[in-house]
Amino acid sequence: MVFNSYTFIVFLGLILLLHNLPFSWRVKKINLLLASYLFYALWNPPFILLLWLSTVVDFYMARLISLEQRPLRRKLLLTVSLVLNLGMLSYFKYGGFLLENFTALLSAVGIVFQAAKPDIILPVGISFYTFVTLSYTLDVYRRRFTPEPSLLNFALFVTFFPHLVAGPIVRPEDLIPQFKTPRRATAEQLSWGLFLLSLGLFMKVTIADGLLADTADLIFGLPFPVQTLDAWTGVLAFSGQIFCDFAGYSTCAIGVSLCLGFVLPDNFRYPYAAIGFSDFWRRWHITLSTWLRDYLYIPLGGNRHGAVRMFANLMITMLLGGLWHGASWTFVIWGALHGLFLCLERLWRDWSANRRVRVAELAMDAPLVNRASVIPPLSFPNPFTKFGLALLTLFLVNITWVFFRAPTFDGAMLLLLSMFGIIPNGAAMLTNLAILTVGLVTVVLITCHWLMRNSSLLNLSKRLPWWVLSLGWAGMLILVILTQKSSGSFIYFQF
Repeated sequence: MVFNSYTFIVFLGLILLLHNLPFSWRVKKINLLLASYLFYALWNPPFILLLWLSTVVDFYMARLISLEQRPLRRKLLLTVSLVLNLGMLSYFKYGGFLLENFTALLSAVGIVFQAAKPDIILPVGISFYTFVTLSYTLDVYRRRFTPEPSLLNFALFVTFFPHLVAGPIVRPEDLIPQFKTPRRATAEQLSWGLFLLSLGLFMKVTIADGLLADTADLIFGLPFPVQTLDAWTGVLAFSGQIFCDFAGYSTCAIGVSLCLGFVLPDNFRYPYAAIGFSDFWRRWHITLSTWLRDYLYIPLGGNRHGAVRMFANLMITMLLGGLWHGASWTFVIWGALHGLFLCLERLWRDWSANRRVRVAELAMDAPLVNRASVIPPLSFPNPFTKFGLALLTLFLVNITWVFFRAPTFDGAMLLLLSMFGIIPNGAAMLTNLAILTVGLVTVVLITCHWLMRNSSLLNLSKRLPWWVLSLGWAGMLILVILTQKSSGSFIYFQF
């Protein structure tokens, strides 16, 4: 079931009705759990078994880990959870990829090996709920979270339908405490939740699918070069599409949860106004970037062991982050580019800081004992400089999107050569209307992100007159109904 379907509207209406009837809190939680299983089972019912297995094993492994005091036994119990979760993820998501590359490696050394093509279906959302259960087990192991005694609460934490398929990736402290006491949305929460659901559907149905998807699919699906303008239009179309599609899903998930009285963490904060890649990852898919930081980058050593180790940790984190998105070398390259840009940004910041230290030393005619105490944080008081750096960041982000979207490495390189005019006489494929539409959406999107980069939609809504907000809400609903074509899946369902 997808949010952008009439079936889901009926489903949500029934859930809201049951959730507001005078049942006990336990009965309401059971209703939510059964509804979540139904929501997931409509894709492929047998994969519910994987969800159950992951839930039961991690629930009991975490309890055993918390009771065990011997370090070796605790590590062995943690290993059981890691092997199960990462083993299932590796088999279903990376089994075909590993076999394909193993076959290519044997062929490279002259060994002929022809394996039967594996018939593996990727369970929808497995990357997301695997990270959810892993965060719970790891937090219990590190004694940062007390194991939940109720299997019902834990199962609902894992399978709560708004976040189950494509996030946000919740932590134990985000959701489990909310299941302990009865919750029902206030009138304000319900209205704001319905507004967010409408906004998310507008982003997905009207903008991502209605205005941008066809252009992006056409350009990225071509096996031959195109004109430079068409190439850039296709990339910008995908850039807007993936934001509106994925941020639209997160907005829907947060809105639906709020309608039920639950609060999910934010997942996007106007990323196309980011100044630098570290700022970008503080704004894009926030729950994934913080997960990778807390459970991978910091345990690897973070920036605590010198510059070389820090750069290596950054690259490892982003390479695995890229591979998390899909079993393809194009995703690995996408992650590698983000890691490279993060490293270059850190080098530039360190160089700039050292340069300011030398200037300060010369001005004071004495060496600085504590450099950090006198170096102000890097800032750009000139708004034009900040905006220029934001555009540079967005330019580089769009370069990385080419590898994220292109089905093959050769296709990505062909499109990049077309974007920079290296391949002459490319074919013209887009109409003037398509180019104008993508250009207009891009300008509006960047403008909105830049104006809202230090604010929030909730704060903006409080400053607007009620009738302006009502007109905007009504306009979005009308456009969603008019542009609804089919119940197309969200992009991140494939991850």
